[in-house]
Amino acid sequence: MFRGNYPTRVDEKGRLKVPADFKRVVDEKYGNRFYITSVDGRVAQVYPFEEWERIEQKLSQLSNFNPTKKKFLTRTNYYGQAVEMDNQGRLLLPQLLRESAQLKGEVAVMGYLNRLEVQSMEAVQKDV
Repeated sequence: MFRGNYPTRVDEKGRLKVPADFKRVVDEKYGNRFYITSVDGRVAQVYPFEEWERIEQKLSQLSNFNPTKKKFLTRTNYYGQAVEMDNQGRLLLPQLLRESAQLKGEVAVMGYLNRLEVQSMEAVQKDV
């Protein structure tokens, strides 16, 4: 499980260094593949690939005519990309999402059970 908040940085190339406590969970339970997306363009959601596949399984059981399913898939596909963690524990955030959510410099990486959420530190401080 992912829990807590670990501030870190997104470098000039758009790479997020996964905080050590979260990296430990990833190493123990998941592989190095992730799906990074957003439902609103303000917060990046980082799913270990197997967790994202569970969501897709549930969605596949809904009708293709379901408007909520269509809206969710449109947004998560628009912002989303499959990525692999590099040997230094970094993830390349999709450029479109980086720009939309203003993910550069200081960011908060928060655990949400089966995923991580990344938000600019400035945005988090406004919401808290």
